[in-house]
Amino acid sequence: MAKVETERETTLATQAPARKMAVWAAVGCGLALVVITLGAWTRLVHAGLGCPDWPGCYGFLTVPQDADNIAIANARFPQSPVDVAKGWPEMIHRYAAGTLGLLIFGLAVTAVRYRKFGIPVRLPLFIAGFVVLQAAFGMWTVTLKLWPQVVALHLLGGFTTLTLLFLLTLRLRKRARSGQPSRTFGPNHPLTGIRPWLYGGLLLVILQIALGAWTAANYAAVACTDLPTCQGQWWPAGMDFRHGFDVTQQVGPNYLGGQLTADGRVTIHVTHRLGALVVLAYFTVLLVALWRQRRETGLSGPLKWVAAALVLQVCLGLANVLLHIPLTIAVAHNAMGALLLVSVVHLIWRHHQLPEPRASMDSPPVISREATA
Repeated sequence: MAKVETERETTLATQAPARKMAVWAAVGCGLALVVITLGAWTRLVHAGLGCPDWPGCYGFLTVPQDADNIAIANARFPQSPVDVAKGWPEMIHRYAAGTLGLLIFGLAVTAVRYRKFGIPVRLPLFIAGFVVLQAAFGMWTVTLKLWPQVVALHLLGGFTTLTLLFLLTLRLRKRARSGQPSRTFGPNHPLTGIRPWLYGGLLLVILQIALGAWTAANYAAVACTDLPTCQGQWWPAGMDFRHGFDVTQQVGPNYLGGQLTADGRVTIHVTHRLGALVVLAYFTVLLVALWRQRRETGLSGPLKWVAAALVLQVCLGLANVLLHIPLTIAVAHNAMGALLLVSVVHLIWRHHQLPEPRASMDSPPVISREATA
């Protein structure tokens, strides 16, 4: 009896670090979503160059506001006079991103410290390394004057950070609950046949998010203001894919407001719309197929989350066009894109955690060699 109690106490002791880290990783997920939302807000209010330097603002830790500091700032950057209203969105975004970076580094250090308790180490360290790269893209966004390639990659980096933190949260929660890896179904199980289709859906969502990032970086969201056509045409005349998706384009003094031709922006916008239709059609078929197996899989909850996120994202996209990109809806569209990605990742995770099915009552019993000896 004492031995059983000792083993129980040992198990609880090994699960405690995972439980605490899972809470902080979940906080990191929420903060990452806030950073993504603030980044969208900063871009939509045209404050991406509200501070012409990095990581400070005109050489200050905060946005210069009094007359003396503004005079100093204008002397330092005569080509970019101080605009306090645009400086604060940029700095608030940086403060939030910096806080997230500190939390991620804390998770990495804690994971190394408690690695003997079975805490995953490689993923927290990878996230810490990735957030350094993400910070570099944040710097290049400013120093390269909103070069669309960098802006798009920076946005994708934010989505990647959120997804990695979410995966870390799932792994830590699993460790905290059981202390041991759960038994998943084998490769010959009939339910594994759907897995490639799940990954195909994830790839489509990532590509659609990338199209959305390219649309935002090139200010193409307002290129089409009618539905379901674009400028009154199903396939607008003058569609220019070569110019719209030219990754070698020049920025000029800066890229604030964009420099693509109207045809290039229309091409990007229409492509993003077509991508949304493909994602919607694909997931409609996939979710219906999985819903029919919900009793066998127990995945009704994750399926509902993906369906809800998909419907809301499509509705927000339609509202953006019909209402001409209102700030609140445009920011929500970015946030919902992140939630759609996370919900698909959660569905795939839950599918991987499905237990081995019990042997059928009709199947013959398996007799071991030891039993016949």
